[in-house]
Amino acid sequence: MRPRLLDRYRTEILPKLAAQLGTTNPHALPQIKKIVVSMGVGRSIGDAKILQEVSQHLGQITGQKPAITKAKKSISNFKLREGMQVGCMVTLRGHRMYEFLDRLINIVLPRVRDFRGVSFKAFDGAGNYSLGLPEQTVFPEIQADKIQNAQGMNIAIVTTAGNDDSARTLLREFGMPFRKENKA
Repeated sequence: MRPRLLDRYRTEILPKLAAQLGTTNPHALPQIKKIVVSMGVGRSIGDAKILQEVSQHLGQITGQKPAITKAKKSISNFKLREGMQVGCMVTLRGHRMYEFLDRLINIVLPRVRDFRGVSFKAFDGAGNYSLGLPEQTVFPEIQADKIQNAQGMNIAIVTTAGNDDSARTLLREFGMPFRKENKA
């Protein structure tokens, strides 16, 4: 069964994007390639159980087993050695990506405390968007009373858009709740 957001993209969003961007070729229109969800756990240097718990939560949130990330450099001020496990990440593609994006936009972001929308400036210049969440308890899969270590996460949405404006248009059509732009 296809995700609801993928059906909506193919039936509603593509024709709107073609009209807004002035492109008739459907392959030239921007689309989402992948979503990378990562959690950096610097506190796990002293306690490996923290990384194990965070990795388990990331697996529950995304439905996919996370890859453990390791430090690339040694930094003595942080008591960090090259090769130490410092976080975990998941790369979502296809149906899981659309299902995660649907849950993120419609369920998770409205549950964030004092949420007024996501920043419309968090693009990297190549059409990719990044946002951070303060803790994993905003996801309905995680039971807040069983969490011992609250941890934030980074979410990177990688698109095929060549610039930030077309990527912003794509995400706005998907329903991403951007903050109101202040035009002085």
